[in-house]
Amino acid sequence: MNLDVLLIIIGAIFSAVMIGVAYVINHKEQPKQIWMLFFTEMWERFSFYGMRALLILYMTHVLLFPDKDANLQYGAYNALVYTMPLLGGWLADRLLGFRKSIVLGGILMAIGHLVLAIPSEATFFLGLGFLISGNGFFKPNISSLLGRYYTAQDPRKDAGYSIFYMGVNIGAFLGGAICGYLGTKINWHLGFGIAGVFMVLGLVVFLAYQRILGEEGFPPEPEKLAQKVGGIMSMEWALYTGAFLLVPIAVFLVQFHTIMEVLLYPLGGAALIYVIYESFKFEKELRQRLWAASIMIVFTVVFWGCYEQSGGSLNLMAERNVDMTVFGTKLSSAMVNNAVNPFYIIFLTPLFALMWNFLERKKWDPSTPMKFGLAFLFLGAGYYIFYLGGAVGKDTGMMPMIYFLLAYLVITTGELFLSPIGLSMITKLSPKQMVGFMMGLWFLASAFGQHFAGVIGSWMSVPHEASGAVVSAVASLPIYMKGVNQIAIGSLAAGVSLILLSPLVRKFMNGVH
Repeated sequence: MNLDVLLIIIGAIFSAVMIGVAYVINHKEQPKQIWMLFFTEMWERFSFYGMRALLILYMTHVLLFPDKDANLQYGAYNALVYTMPLLGGWLADRLLGFRKSIVLGGILMAIGHLVLAIPSEATFFLGLGFLISGNGFFKPNISSLLGRYYTAQDPRKDAGYSIFYMGVNIGAFLGGAICGYLGTKINWHLGFGIAGVFMVLGLVVFLAYQRILGEEGFPPEPEKLAQKVGGIMSMEWALYTGAFLLVPIAVFLVQFHTIMEVLLYPLGGAALIYVIYESFKFEKELRQRLWAASIMIVFTVVFWGCYEQSGGSLNLMAERNVDMTVFGTKLSSAMVNNAVNPFYIIFLTPLFALMWNFLERKKWDPSTPMKFGLAFLFLGAGYYIFYLGGAVGKDTGMMPMIYFLLAYLVITTGELFLSPIGLSMITKLSPKQMVGFMMGLWFLASAFGQHFAGVIGSWMSVPHEASGAVVSAVASLPIYMKGVNQIAIGSLAAGVSLILLSPLVRKFMNGVH
């Protein structure tokens, strides 16, 4: 048994233990529905992060895209993945309901992964199209559905979303490790195909245990779904058909990413204008809460733009400029780079859940905008550790692995101050009629972040020699180090700005904490 496989087995056992610990500690305090949604999202994230571990490496190694083009197409794909929840959340709020939307999204994503398992450039992009459309219906609505089992002031909510986030990252860890190893060491399309198998498993879990969801998640007005559209089909089947018709549009926008950039900015502006317009339909407190949520959502664009180098430029840096040798064995860089962050989240999340509960009891819990500001400070510190590691390895062009692992630990700490808290924040601050849309806006901010991540990654592109080979490690490392240093400075500046702005944002929250 080689070391890669041994580490995957140890990680899987550790994940199972952490699930058990989380359940024992929290099952009496948390709503029972969290555990079914936990496992559904876990397997969906296995499929998504398993594919993500391979995406940019497949484009540079098999499709032979230059670094710049690969980063920009990677950014366009992820931007679309996180843009689609705006539409999926809106349709769930008004027509489909959360349950039908989750099932539709799961089916589309399973198809996408299985198409990716077919070895050709055409099926590669077609598979991405299915994943983009499916994610839009799945991702925002399972998070919104979880929020229905808490009240707005429920002190259990932050801890509950942290537990849910751990489930997400157990899937991400196993997906990144298993698919990263299978794809790069055995066969690319085997890695893509295994991701599809686990997407189907997640869908089966959701369908098999829907009974425990109670009365939540059904269509708000079932009679509208039964109405005929053009005398041909019901509104429900028209929506399903439309979801499939979005696939070729998504494929086109990934391949011609400059068009995606043109569309993204007016979409973001229109979404914010819509939120402001809708906010004036509510009383003052609800209106200001929507404003508070919107301010924090805008800041997350910067966070995700810096953070999401992990699947792009950092994936390439790990392969080219990090010494992955352990006990004489060179580990798969795709496996390590894509599994280490979710592994840390699995380890840290129960500790964070306990910390939030303790701080809540002592009345010391920082406000949500303060937590967001601290997230940026940790993010900047993590990227600075990458920079220090590069300085140590400049003579050989190879960063010692310990710096790589420590940087991800600090970055992950920052993530836990923002991402699970953000999901909870959306459901707390949004009026019931707008939860799905606001969750979609949260993911649209991620879309902008993913777009900017691709642009930042393209600035860190490593040139190729006349033979087509990448330049030496000694020549490529300074390019990555310049990039991570600039990301560190930008992250720290954003964190300080948000901390200074936090009293105003907290005022707009009107007592919601």
